[in-house]
Amino acid sequence: MKTRIGVYPGTFDPVTSGHVDIIRRASRLVDHLVVGVAQNIGKNPLLSLEERCAMLQAEVDEVLKRGQAGQTIITVRPFGSLLVHFAAELGAEVIFRGLRAVSDFEFEFQMAMMNATLTDKIETVFLMAGNGEHFVSSRFVKEIGMLGGDISRFVSPNVAKKLAAAFARVGNHEG
Repeated sequence: MKTRIGVYPGTFDPVTSGHVDIIRRASRLVDHLVVGVAQNIGKNPLLSLEERCAMLQAEVDEVLKRGQAGQTIITVRPFGSLLVHFAAELGAEVIFRGLRAVSDFEFEFQMAMMNATLTDKIETVFLMAGNGEHFVSSRFVKEIGMLGGDISRFVSPNVAKKLAAAFARVGNHEG
């Protein structure tokens, strides 16, 4: 029997409760889910690629420990190539993307169509944000955290601690 491989890509700067929700739900649809951490230097990430991968691995370990992925294997891998090239290299047949609101759809649709133009062997599957996750974005979490707001509703304690250290490192957070 063929192993169904899926990729859930993102910058994950930082990984949020919304990302973890998509990881849990996407893992039910494939045998092996690869969470691809994009280098994405153009977005000027607060956290290094290594920090983002380590945070994601800790979150994935929790999902697996709690049995929330069933029998699915979940791995975290960095990538710096075109997403479809990364997915093809893994033997993936599906790319998972999360949609929070209608405003996400236009960009995600364009990206999915461009990927489909580059290869017809990989499908894009959109998963709607779970209840209570529609407004959660990494950008908002960073902004709230940098200004001293409580981000505990949006990220795990481990991620909140790593963000606090990153804010202190860049000098954008008091308190």
